[in-house]
Amino acid sequence: MTDRPIDALDRAKGKKVIIKLKNGEEVTGVLKALDLHLNLWIDEAEVTKNGGENKLKLGTLLVRGDTIVYASPVQV
Repeated sequence: MTDRPIDALDRAKGKKVIIKLKNGEEVTGVLKALDLHLNLWIDEAEVTKNGGENKLKLGTLLVRGDTIVYASPVQV
């Protein structure tokens, strides 16, 4: 049976992820939870703006699923 894309994120709970948003920003942090709407709860969140020039540390963040272009586990 083929895994769904959301299954890859489900396996990434507790690991670092990168999220690209529709407004061009990128969010990185530790994925704590997600739901079927792809709402993501992120700890140790950092938002990167302007292609990496500006970084903002936010702590805990909820990213609404309909603002996400892509989300992926980070390979370390």
